[in-house]
Amino acid sequence: MFTKILIANRGEIACRVIKTARKMGIATVAVFSDADRDAVHVEMADEAVHIGPSPASQSYLVPEKIIAACKATGAEAVHPGYGFLSERASFCEALENEGIVFIGPKPGAIRAMGDKIESKKFANAARVSTVPGWLGVIENAGHAEKIAGEIGYPVMIKASAGGGGKGMRIAWSKAEVRDGFDRARSEAKSSFGDDRVFIEKFVVDPRHIEIQVLADAHGNALYLGERECSIQRRNQKVVEEAPSPFLDARTRKAMGEQAVALASAVDYQSAGTVEFIVDSEKNFYFLEMNTRLQVEHPVTELVTGIDLVEQMIRIAAGEKLAIKQSDVKLNGWAVESRLYAEDPYRNFLPSIGRLTRYRPPQEGQFGDVVVRNDTGVTEGSEISMFYDPMVAKLCTWAPTRLAAIDAMSEALDSFVVDGIEHNMPFLAALMQHPRWREGRISTAFISEEYPDGFAPIVPDSEEKAVLAAIAAAVELLRRDRLDRLGGRLAPHSGVLKRDWVIKIGKDYLSASVLEGMISIPMELGLSIDGGKALTVASDWRPGDLVWRGMVGDRRIAAQVRPVLNGLRVAWKGMSVSARAMLPRTAELERLMPEKVAPDTSKMLLCPMPGLVVSIAVAEGQEVKAGETLAVVEAMKMENVLRAERDLTVSKLKAKPGDSLAVDAVIMEFA
Repeated sequence: MFTKILIANRGEIACRVIKTARKMGIATVAVFSDADRDAVHVEMADEAVHIGPSPASQSYLVPEKIIAACKATGAEAVHPGYGFLSERASFCEALENEGIVFIGPKPGAIRAMGDKIESKKFANAARVSTVPGWLGVIENAGHAEKIAGEIGYPVMIKASAGGGGKGMRIAWSKAEVRDGFDRARSEAKSSFGDDRVFIEKFVVDPRHIEIQVLADAHGNALYLGERECSIQRRNQKVVEEAPSPFLDARTRKAMGEQAVALASAVDYQSAGTVEFIVDSEKNFYFLEMNTRLQVEHPVTELVTGIDLVEQMIRIAAGEKLAIKQSDVKLNGWAVESRLYAEDPYRNFLPSIGRLTRYRPPQEGQFGDVVVRNDTGVTEGSEISMFYDPMVAKLCTWAPTRLAAIDAMSEALDSFVVDGIEHNMPFLAALMQHPRWREGRISTAFISEEYPDGFAPIVPDSEEKAVLAAIAAAVELLRRDRLDRLGGRLAPHSGVLKRDWVIKIGKDYLSASVLEGMISIPMELGLSIDGGKALTVASDWRPGDLVWRGMVGDRRIAAQVRPVLNGLRVAWKGMSVSARAMLPRTAELERLMPEKVAPDTSKMLLCPMPGLVVSIAVAEGQEVKAGETLAVVEAMKMENVLRAERDLTVSKLKAKPGDSLAVDAVIMEFA
């Protein structure tokens, strides 16, 4: 067994590998760029080596710097994590030439399976069912149009060396093929240093289901069940689960055996994932093989009890697999939610900044529920524009699927993140979506259910009563605390006022205090809008960011933040402003004029912090609706900004190469 390994990665996956290495008694070496000088993985590792400037192309993607760090520290092996150099065969060979072990498959397997074009050819030769497509080199956009026409629309344009949804476009017409081809090549070049793309038929409404495999250097191979990864946005996974609610035992066995056969055929030696798309009739087609650890590996670990990172390290050290296929049992259900630094209310555009508050829910086993949070940040960490926007992977396990989903819902509501925009409201809303809860999903789920983007969920009357009860309880406790402060000019005296008005959004709800005392812990009897009595019980204290307690028979965890004259309450994807007032105050408040937002309809605003790649128009130019105005790059993704209507450009306020903040003016229109 190794005594010291180097992790050639950053963020949560570097922290994840360090945890298992520590458990195995193996010393660890972290590498870091300028942007990651104070990162959590640097603090966790036994040693850390600086490898260059912030851009990955000058640090994490430079094999020579990783090898130099190994030599300087005496690391015997390298775990590549995912992304970066994890599927680059030349890196694996360079390590072997220096006598350093690569904790992953051999170069031949990486070449055969890691390249999407070559893997398709290999799978075809091995008689694995594949999707119709063109696997040769595509010369230019015109060639791409011709191929797409022969295959039939819609088609998928994909980067050969791609992953994580980058360098991937769906095209439904000839015009979209040309634009998608250019964008896919550009993204592939900047993300992977390889601009080759291929085209295949796009299967409408498929499920994305993948099989986890393990194989050692002694000819043993097995599969660890499947992961359902169909909840995707822009071809990037958002929520995963294990097992799939769609597969039956027969299909699971067939997919697993095919995945193992494919791995054995390339002499695969490590953990790997064979991805399939599955249609509504349970026909499955080989998509690709990821010759590395997957982002969503924790759900497999939770349902099998097998540490995949440990298995990778043991296989790389030459050990035989200690488990057989008959030992693999799927126990219960696990769900993973990816917390991204992105604004769900602005079409999920990236967000950067400092985590002024970062307090995940408590990890561990609580009754029949397990909570796990894989992360690489802490309070005060900086979310940078140089890397992927994933902040954490929150996982829950329970005996049944719905119990795991409900546990995830409560964990999301308990997760405190301030300082950046994030997708937690969307994830929380998703956990309540009937179609998700029933398991009726496909890769088109998000685009079908949220065609106009995500907006805050509007609470129904019962939910408004819950939110109003929380607001009333918070306000009563706040006032009582103020009244007890020494030195006040006019401390409160007399009985507690019974009648209140709670403003939830734009609605005014009456609230009556029926019984109870203002104390910590609190237990009050409330009637909201003349409804039946609700018992509100909580040990919340002023300053707590999460309100936990009971409202009637509901167990509640809700985010509360003070705002001017009230608070903002976020719960299960709902986010409302709430204000508790005395009836006379509410009467006057109704008469107050509303503040109108300024008109920005004649400006193109930068929708996220990013770099201006190109400006497609000139001052004085007339532009038709749908035409490209500018391209802005953020977190390795290129975002095309198009005209929403016919207009004339009056003034350009930015140029290519400019680094812009969110809502910075790019151009003005006449």
